[in-house]
Order: sequence, then C-alpha cells, then structure tokens
Amino acid sequence: MHIHILGICGTFMGGLAALAREAGHRVTGCDAGVYPPMSDQLRALGIELIEGFGADQMALQPDMFVIGNVVSRTRLSDGTPKFPLMEAILDAGAPYTSGPQWLSEHVLQGRHVLAVAGTHGKTTTTAMLAWILESAGLQPGFLVGGVPMNFGISARLGGGAAVPPAQVKEEPVQRAGDTEQGAQPPRHPPHFVIEADEYDTAFFDKRSKFVHYRPRTAVLNNLEFDHADIFDNLAAIERQFHHLVRTVPGSGRVVVNGLEESLTRVLHQGCWSEVRSFGAAVSDFTAVGEPHDFAVHYQGTPVAQVQWALGGVHNQLNALAAIAAAEHVGVSPALAAKALGTFENVKRRMEVRGQVTLRAGGAPVTVYDDFAHHPTAIRTTVNGLRRKVGAARILAVFEPRSNTMKLGAMKAQLPWSLEEADLAFCHSGGLGWDATEALTPLGPKALVADTIEELTQQVIAQVRPGDHILCMSNGGFGGIHAKLVALLQKA
Repeated sequence: MHIHILGICGTFMGGLAALAREAGHRVTGCDAGVYPPMSDQLRALGIELIEGFGADQMALQPDMFVIGNVVSRTRLSDGTPKFPLMEAILDAGAPYTSGPQWLSEHVLQGRHVLAVAGTHGKTTTTAMLAWILESAGLQPGFLVGGVPMNFGISARLGGGAAVPPAQVKEEPVQRAGDTEQGAQPPRHPPHFVIEADEYDTAFFDKRSKFVHYRPRTAVLNNLEFDHADIFDNLAAIERQFHHLVRTVPGSGRVVVNGLEESLTRVLHQGCWSEVRSFGAAVSDFTAVGEPHDFAVHYQGTPVAQVQWALGGVHNQLNALAAIAAAEHVGVSPALAAKALGTFENVKRRMEVRGQVTLRAGGAPVTVYDDFAHHPTAIRTTVNGLRRKVGAARILAVFEPRSNTMKLGAMKAQLPWSLEEADLAFCHSGGLGWDATEALTPLGPKALVADTIEELTQQVIAQVRPGDHILCMSNGGFGGIHAKLVALLQKA
C-alpha cells in the first residue's frame, strides 16, 4: 500500500510513518516547513518529504491519504484554501482517513494495546512502560510522542516473545494437538504501548485520538483542563476519557490515579473492567520514600524498590502507573522496578543541554530543556529540580506556547506554578494577554520579554555561578538553549 501523509512532521504522524515504512508500505508525506528532527529521521528511512500542501501532490496517486489534525478547511484572507491538497482530495473523492484510524486498522489489530492517557506525563509513562516490557523480554511495539533515550527511536512495530521469559508470571498452557513431551509454551500476543492523546483526531473526526486505540490496558494518569481551543470545560474532557473507558474489555484493566477527583468522576460514569489505582494512600499501588528511591507497595504489602536517576513526585506517580499497567500483562512489580533503575527518560524531559563554568569561577551553570507547558507540569518540573538541587538558585525560563496558554485560559495559575523558582523569565511574543500583569504576584522575581534575544540577555544579566537555568516549552523555543550556553561561555 502507498500512503501519503498530510502533516507528516508531527511527532504522532512521524511515528506512524515510521511504523508504516517498517511494515513494508510505501510512505510519502508533506508538511509546511518540513523540519528536523522528524524530517531527518523520516528521510533516513527513505520516506520522500514534500514541502507544503499543494494540490499537485494528487499526481502521486496513493492508495490512501492519511490526514493529520494540522489540516483544516480554513481559507486565507484572499479566499484561497490554506490546504489546497485537502480540497483536491475531497473534490476527487479520493480515499482518505485519519492517522489514528489508519493505525487502528493496520497496526493495532490483534495486539494487546497498552494506552497511556492523561493531561501530563503521557510521553514519559509510555516510555517507562515500553522499557519495562522490553526488559521483561516481551519485545513490545510502541509509539511515543518523543524519543525515549533507552530506544533512540519514537516508534517501532516490535514483536511477541516466542517463549515467555522466566520473570513474567504466566502459566504454560497445553494446546490441542500438543503432546506432553513436545508441548510448546504459548506465544505471547504482540504488545503495543501507545501514548494516548485526548486531542481531536482530524477536522472530520472530532473524537479524541485515543478512542481509536481500543486498549486492553488503559492508564489514566491524571486529568485537568487543557486544550481550550477545542474543549469548553473540564467536563467535556472527562466525557472523552469516559469514551476511552467504554472501549476497554471486561478482561482488561483500567489503571487510574487515585489522587484525581476528575478521574473518579470519569469512572463513576461507568466502568466495566478491572480497576487498579495508584498514588493515594488507599490506592492499590503506593510509594513509600523519596521520588528517587522508594518502595512500591501493593495493597499495603511491599513488592518492589525503585532506585533511579529521576526525581520529582510526578515521576514517582508515573512509575507507579507503569508498574500497575505492566503487572496486567504478567510483569512482576519487582522486575518492573528493576527495569526502571536503568530507565534513561525521554529527550526534552529535564535534559541537560550544557554546563558552563563562568569566567568568574565557582560552580558551573547548568542549562536544562524540558517540555513542560501546562501550569501544573511547570510546577511539578520546578519542584522536581528543587528537590534535586536543594538551595541552589533556579532560573525558570518559559514560553506560553500551547493553544491553551496562548488563549490565556491558564494565565492566573502561572505565579503558582513558578513559586519555587528564584527568578522567572517569560517570553511574551505572540500572546493576546498581558504576561507582565499575570505575573505581578511574583513581584521582582518575574521578568518579561517580547523576543528571544531580549529574554536571553535578561537571563545572562542575572546569572550567577551554580545557577540552574530551566527552559520550558512545548516547541523549539527559538533555540534558546544553545544561545544561552554560547552566551554563558563568553560571560
């Protein structure tokens, strides 16, 4: 099959393209401003990339057009369509589908799907779960909205383990036709771990992406209001999460954060599967100890110990979710915890981008890159770094870049999210609201700049030996990390 993907450079669609290519399909794609790192990864796979959404791409005559949710029926000020290729597809009656629908029909069928949903921590928890299953010998397929450093790729088809690993709790089953002497252990069904996004599927399918995945194991990591561009309120998102719960079979498992009232409301709408909770004192899976070194308890009994390089309560909760999900496919908590001891996180999750010793001497200045953009994610990220560095100064540098933040829906929570930082620097370019006013509760701790250049100069003017500069954005942030490192080397 030849598929042509519109919006191929997004993390989800790029991962889908890699899976399709690995499965033997011919894959081409287009995007506006074809950009790395996804463009480099795709070209390395032999995938032809086309700049823009021109109608002339109809000449490719693929068997199927796969439409990313970046595509819309929007028209420009002069009345011309923003996506002429989409208009040509519709005019010609050519076959098209969404990315999640294609994935469901061509990759996920017949697999035990483990889907990780939630406002925060989806990428990290998905990577943790995939690594746990990999360490158990289950050779999972996966699609992650980032690059797990243990794998170095964001997606793969994977395969089933021919013989159940000794660490996996599964009793041999003698099948019809097997003799007692020649009986073979059963082959594991292929497992596929997927980051399950609540954002809508496509302009023609306004259901959340995750409704298409039909998991047997569903993780509900947390749930807050987000995506103000497509959801009116929290109740609307809760409704979509319940649509996901409805697709889990009776023999499946829903792993739910016991600390979240919103998720309690979701389950109260109806649940037909086994439920395992984590996080709260009365949950099935709980943690005892600090986030970097803690015991895992199951219904009050210690079953494992996690000792790893990660910090932050949010990562501790992510770990509990991954352990509970892995246990559903037979991986013991002890083995899961051991695997997490070698987990290397995901790129752009507290990733150190440079350490520079200033000319004045003293301890080096460390520059970090993190994907945090929702106020709660910013707060937990800053708190995780605070736990790690103690009394050292944290300079939080961030841009409100998501659609929700650009609309100003969360601006009142920003001072709360940044209160553990010593200084906060906000890039306000492109906002429709006053960032200076929103950050007034922080007083002189907050500085605002319209440009990346001005923002970097503000940071350099305040930096001291031993500082930790934490850059947070769900975009490229204008390459601010490299710019700061270069300026620090001259300071």
